[in-house]
Amino acid sequence: MDTRYIDAHCHIQFEQYDDDREEIVEQMREQGIAAIVVGCDYESSQKAVALAEKHEHLFASIGIHPTDTDELFDIDMFRMLAEHPKVVAIGECGLDFFRPETVDASEKERQRALFRAHIALAAELDKPLIIHARPSKGTQDAYQEVLQILADAKKQYPSLRGDVHFFVGGVAEAQQFIALDFTLSFTAVMTFARDYDEVIRTVPLTSILAETDSPYVAPVGRRGKRNDPLAVVDVTLKIVELRGDDPEIVRRTLVSSTEKLFGLG
Repeated sequence: MDTRYIDAHCHIQFEQYDDDREEIVEQMREQGIAAIVVGCDYESSQKAVALAEKHEHLFASIGIHPTDTDELFDIDMFRMLAEHPKVVAIGECGLDFFRPETVDASEKERQRALFRAHIALAAELDKPLIIHARPSKGTQDAYQEVLQILADAKKQYPSLRGDVHFFVGGVAEAQQFIALDFTLSFTAVMTFARDYDEVIRTVPLTSILAETDSPYVAPVGRRGKRNDPLAVVDVTLKIVELRGDDPEIVRRTLVSSTEKLFGLG
């Protein structure tokens, strides 16, 4: 397949696609859209791997979301799952201080321990991380803690790298992540919100990836409906508009940056 776009983060293994998954995957193939199917727990990670195994243009990431499940991280089970050649990343993993009803010291420590376990596995297998970080309202607290954990980990694992999925931080946080060898991926939220314009215009194009986070956050014109990886085209076009760069250069750069990070070449 001639890859024209890559959705760096989607969940088309989820039940929302049970009725038409194969049709969407085929549409993606026809339009030259590859994707990384991201797990949030062991079951969804298994499903991501199975889907990637079946389709040349799909790849998988495996991990446990910081708050979507209370499942423990069995590193041996995930290590075995990661042996599959279509597993290209570890995650999504990280810190979420926005969703839990109670974000107390014990909850934060639970999330930190879970995140560090993912970092250790990613370093052991030399695979990039896919990071979920969501600060509490009006702060950058989760980003600040993730940055500190990554900076400490880089001392032990210099080749540690990855992508910060659904980035909602500011320019300062973006630059700190880039300095640690992490890219930033953006969703179709930017087709109807202006919160991300400055970051997208400021950071190097080579540090930006396009994602959909399907089935969530459909682009303008489809808001409130189920999203899908075909919307990565909308995301790419919005990045072009915000940066004012040549559309073909942006498209090629987004593809090559994603291929480089996840070893898809």
